[in-house]
Amino acid sequence: MPSMAVVMPVAGLRPYSQNARTHSRRQIRQIADSIQKFGFTNPVLISDEDEIIAGHGRVEAARLLGIASVPTLRLSHLDATQRRAYMIADNKLAVNAGWDREGGLAATRRASSSSNDRPGTS
Repeated sequence: MPSMAVVMPVAGLRPYSQNARTHSRRQIRQIADSIQKFGFTNPVLISDEDEIIAGHGRVEAARLLGIASVPTLRLSHLDATQRRAYMIADNKLAVNAGWDREGGLAATRRASSSSNDRPGTS
């Protein structure tokens, strides 16, 4: 199991060189806008070698914002094969998610319309 979140310097985190997920400049800006509005609410998942398992976009957004350190969770219980499988599963599961058009999406629209600064829409 992962331990408690630990704040780590962004400069010490290594992106996974074969990360299948890409992030456009626009998406990094959207993530940065969200971090500015809500804070860094989702820790970066890392290996024992400080390699990013999940959170590449959040780390890039932190760099864009000049944030020197971010919360991380070290997944020491995963071996290299499990880390690669987790990276794929984490990205694929997010893509496979749907929207509750009656409830959740309507609530999201109400929250967005009540804010002049809407992260994720720039």
